[in-house]
Amino acid sequence: IVFCGADARDELEAVLRDGGNAVPVLSSFGFLRDASIAPSAIEPRGDTDPVWLFYTSGTTGRPKGVNLSLRQLRWTCMGYLSSVQALAPGDVALHPAPMSHGGGLFHLPYVMQAGINVVPESGGFDAQECFDLAAHWTEASFFAAPTMVRRLIDVVKKTGQRPTGLATICYGGGPMYLADLEEALELIGPHFAQIYGQGECPMMITVMPRALINDPTQPRYRERLASVGFAQSMVEVAVVDAQGKDVPTGETGEIRVRGEAVMNGYWDNPEATAASIVDGWLYTGDVGRLDEDGFLTLLDRSKDLIISGGSNIYPREVEEALLTHESVAEVAVIGRPDPEWGEVVIAFVVTRQPMTAAELDAHCLTEIARFKRPKHYRFVDELPKNNYGKVLKTALREMDAQS
Repeated sequence: IVFCGADARDELEAVLRDGGNAVPVLSSFGFLRDASIAPSAIEPRGDTDPVWLFYTSGTTGRPKGVNLSLRQLRWTCMGYLSSVQALAPGDVALHPAPMSHGGGLFHLPYVMQAGINVVPESGGFDAQECFDLAAHWTEASFFAAPTMVRRLIDVVKKTGQRPTGLATICYGGGPMYLADLEEALELIGPHFAQIYGQGECPMMITVMPRALINDPTQPRYRERLASVGFAQSMVEVAVVDAQGKDVPTGETGEIRVRGEAVMNGYWDNPEATAASIVDGWLYTGDVGRLDEDGFLTLLDRSKDLIISGGSNIYPREVEEALLTHESVAEVAVIGRPDPEWGEVVIAFVVTRQPMTAAELDAHCLTEIARFKRPKHYRFVDELPKNNYGKVLKTALREMDAQS
């Protein structure tokens, strides 16, 4: 059975029929109100039976179906309740992010704890609507990608009104730039927690709880704010070299995670499963480093690493530097193949007001090493994003290649 919006039903039925799939297609709206449809019996399920095919966001390649079972979802919920946020009956979760992605996983702990799940009437993300719903329900929490947090900040700056009724805004799903987080804490308040996870280990690799984010007296406070926190209580996290050996504290390597929440594998893709899960460890494809206290700093996706003239350049570092310029609203950095250097750095920039590449270049010289500066700046009206708010660097590479 396939559920979809009423406007897509006929087209989806035709596509499935042409492909030889006689699958019933039901309108979600009509199904919930059709009294003639009898309730189905509860089907017994084993602990490892697939219950959710969670498709990856596809920011670096073709999306893959992550096979999640009852076991993974149960441990994910327990991890959230023990490491991120304790919940009580009646607590409220708003769902402005697409429920087909990471945001959808957030409804499960609220179901377990007899909470209330609220889907905005708009059916998507509207910053003012989120604030209005929080004020109505009080003690409301929701998941927000960093690009959504940026839009929340912009609304507060525009209206001049500090939001009320918020409990926790749990951010993740992409890099949260330090400047944005500090501005969010100042304008929105002490409501932020961070989760680093993947569909392959949903919501459950590291955590930065609200208490830590709101404690500026702790050692290396700003450095920790720029990290993704420490390992959640239900998993082990390590940073390893190309041979799978732990790297020394403070050195860079690939992040891997082990625990009950790690996926069964990719749907119908044993090759990708074997490449990602080795000896029980999920290799995330993310690059990072651990400090002496176990805080993990996420540098970038390994696929996004730029190697120019034999030197490693992490796009996030360049993006952080550019975002400290007051005229830069958004930025994304990629590598362009180059016959002399191997790759050169290209920056796609959305500005708040007109500016020149020379201005940005001069700014970069004050923030990062000279060799990390973008070779070219491309000014665009907006960055391509998926419906979850993640910047699609695959689309940026295609745009750059076509130019």
